[in-house]
Amino acid sequence: MTVLVRAAALSNYGQVARQVGLDPTKMLRRAKLDPAVLKNPDLRIPAVVVAALLEDSAAQSGCASFGLRMAETRQLSDLGAISLLLKHQGTLREIFAMMARYRHWLNEALAMHIEDFKDLVVIREELVSEGEPLARQSNELAVGTILRMFRALLGDRWQPDSVHFIHSAPPDLSVHRRLFGPNLHFANDFNGIVCPAADLDRPNPAADSVMAAYAQQFLETLPKSEPGTTTLDTRKAIYLLLPSGKASIEQVARNLGIHLRTLQRQLDAENVSFSDLLNDVRHDLAIRYLPNRQYSLLQVAEILGYSQLSSFTRWFSLEFGISPSRWRAVNAEAKPGTQGKGELTNVKPPRAAVR
Repeated sequence: MTVLVRAAALSNYGQVARQVGLDPTKMLRRAKLDPAVLKNPDLRIPAVVVAALLEDSAAQSGCASFGLRMAETRQLSDLGAISLLLKHQGTLREIFAMMARYRHWLNEALAMHIEDFKDLVVIREELVSEGEPLARQSNELAVGTILRMFRALLGDRWQPDSVHFIHSAPPDLSVHRRLFGPNLHFANDFNGIVCPAADLDRPNPAADSVMAAYAQQFLETLPKSEPGTTTLDTRKAIYLLLPSGKASIEQVARNLGIHLRTLQRQLDAENVSFSDLLNDVRHDLAIRYLPNRQYSLLQVAEILGYSQLSSFTRWFSLEFGISPSRWRAVNAEAKPGTQGKGELTNVKPPRAAVR
């Protein structure tokens, strides 16, 4: 299945491309996209193509913050018709619930999970397409868009407690600090935002229940896009829940808002087993984290849902035919401390990042 996103994902792409010295038309054609997609935000295009375009644009321009620059001017209206419904929800928590409900009309690659920790919440984001996580420019754009949504309701001066990314820090953090503030964590085990729980439950002064009901009725009259598969939705949920140790089939069903038996029945209908999906995600995450020496082998094991290093080592050796330490010796990206910027990369796993 080809995972699709609205062409609105490229809102203000042309403006940012020109700012960093690129010809947007040339770049779009290089990605085998018709430049007319910029004028048709509701057109559906492959998520992997959008991700590749953003990565190529960052590489060709030398601008490591390309995705963030696109996020800086994002508006709620860029989400299309669903923005009418979101604008009139009572709280941000209700907005995220509606985004989950209508996720197939927004971005099939996007998955979000909100986890409460006493007075704080962790909003985890993951972008997955054709079974693979998407790259850093897409993730930074997605996290930046979430932050812009907060500020649309809570004011332009709103700041999160912290912002986290799985990738290492770029050489220049000026755009990141301009958008997110100073408390940035790179080489972490999730992409997302940590903020006070009270902010998610703060009343939205623009909320109007009558208008919300009208907007929802209007949405139901629109042509529906092809729904995502249970396999894709399950895979996205595993990516989100595995680092926090909650990727059981029961937790995944709860995350998807369906009964356990329903999830099992739908996966059976698609000839997929939950255990195979879990193993596939572990395989992908091992390749994502193990080359980075900033993660100890025990940290990688915990991210993959193993509480003991020995269990992770046995699984990895069976999966890859080599021990994780030997694999790392061959595939390591860099020596410790060479990625990121100082104290910003020396962070604990996200469970320790929330108080």
